[in-house]
Amino acid sequence: MLVLPAIQIEKAKPSDYSVLTEIAFLAKRHWNYPESYYRIWQDELTVSKDYINQSIVYKAQAGEFVVGFYSLSENKSDFYSGDVFVSKGHWLEHLFIFPEYHNMGIGTLLMQHAITISKKLGISELLIFVDPYASGFYDKAGAEFLYNSKSSIPGRMIPVYRLKIN
Repeated sequence: MLVLPAIQIEKAKPSDYSVLTEIAFLAKRHWNYPESYYRIWQDELTVSKDYINQSIVYKAQAGEFVVGFYSLSENKSDFYSGDVFVSKGHWLEHLFIFPEYHNMGIGTLLMQHAITISKKLGISELLIFVDPYASGFYDKAGAEFLYNSKSSIPGRMIPVYRLKIN
């Protein structure tokens, strides 16, 4: 069994863009989606330096290694991204962990940190487009299912959840 040093959560730096993108793609690949999906998700899963500068992005570190991250963003108005309706509000846009570190509590630590940061910023709720394989994680975190939404993958629906910040 893999033993981790204590997990530290700190603000991501623009220089972390490459490892965060790697984590996003590898975490998504863990679910063995068709290769064609990753071409569609290319922009969604790529974390750029500009994204890190413009969003709230935190990384989980185990010693010298980045093992996961999350990001929060705010949409000032409703909009469509292709066929996908994205409502105004604060969003938990990413929460990804290297697959070899799944089921070690890192996702829970990142979620708790996101809640703490949201409280400090006066955010009352986070909306989340949830990968269907991750629904159980968000259920356990106290998020509530709102509705199924069209996905960037034609013909595929994904759940949208809301996490109220108390």
